[in-house]
Order: sequence, then structure tokens, then C-alpha cells
Amino acid sequence: MMNLRSTSLLGAEIDAHLKALGQLRISVFREWPYLYDGSMDYEIDYLKTYTQCNDSFCQMVYDGQQAIAATTALPMQAETIEFQQPLIDAGESVEDWFYFGESICLPQYRGHGIGVGFFEARLQHARALGYRKFCFCSVIRPEDHPHKPADYQPLDTFWHKRGFRPQPIWLASYRWQDIDQSTETEKQLRFWTRCE
Repeated sequence: MMNLRSTSLLGAEIDAHLKALGQLRISVFREWPYLYDGSMDYEIDYLKTYTQCNDSFCQMVYDGQQAIAATTALPMQAETIEFQQPLIDAGESVEDWFYFGESICLPQYRGHGIGVGFFEARLQHARALGYRKFCFCSVIRPEDHPHKPADYQPLDTFWHKRGFRPQPIWLASYRWQDIDQSTETEKQLRFWTRCE
């Protein structure tokens, strides 16, 4: 049995764990389908969105001193316009939605219920704040992408079991640098939603 410890953080409390969270994101998001060639400078800038919002949420999981998994969430009204715009275009009020950021876990720790716990923790936090509409995004990649692993299993079934459904026409655009590219390029991300 793994001897893991977790800590839940709100707003500015995330700042003390920022480097551990950033390094974990850099490591896990190099994998398919994100293929993210990250840097700590980029991470610190990106994660300011969370540290500057009092209602943002982060749960970190540690094995000893090593961060092995993490999840984040925050009110959509505190997110950047790239993620707000698809809801605005659909006639939704961003104030009604809570956005689930990443759930990331090092490969050797997967399959032990950490991801399920992350969804429950974020839902509990958002509900306590009065939210009943929840969403997250997944990156869209072409089926014939050269970096797609032959044995890749998408997480769609896992997300369906958590009560989320894809919204085919709600698409966000966001830029980052892929591991095989020299500059940032724009990616499309599909929204998954759950309403109670």
C-alpha cells in the first residue's frame, strides 16, 4: 500500500507549492495528447491565475517530498478569456460555472483511485461555494498524429463515469509549444460539462 499524503490548498496557499506543481505539470504534460514542452517561467506565469483567486482550489499528493499528483479548479469568472469565450458565445453566464483545470499523476501512481478522488474533491469545493455547473477541457489531436501511442486509451469513459458529457461545439483555443516544435502553436480544446 502506498504511503501518500495529500494537502488541499486555496488561493494564495497554492503559492508555496507552485514549483512542485509546475514541475509536475511539465513532466506529465509532455505525454500524449498534450505534448507540452514546458518551462518553469511559463508555469509560474500560467499558475498566477490560481494563486490570485481566493476561491481557487488545488490538491497536491506527495510521496515523501516528491509531488506525484495534483489537481486544480477555480470559478470560470477568474479564468482567462480563452476559456470563458466559448461559454459566452453559447449564451452562458461565466459566473454560473466552475472550471476544473488539470488532474495530473505520474504514471507509476495511476490506477489507484487518485483521479476519482480529485474529481470528488473539486466537486465538493465548488458545491460548497454554491456552484452547480462544472466543466473542463480536453485537447483535440488528429487521429493520425505521429506522436499518438499505438496503445493509447482516451479518458472518455472515465469522464463519463464522473457525470461529464462532451459539448461538440464548445471549443476553446489555447497556445503552447509542443515537444517537437520551436514555437507556440494554437490548439483546440473541447469542453466537457456536468450540471446538477
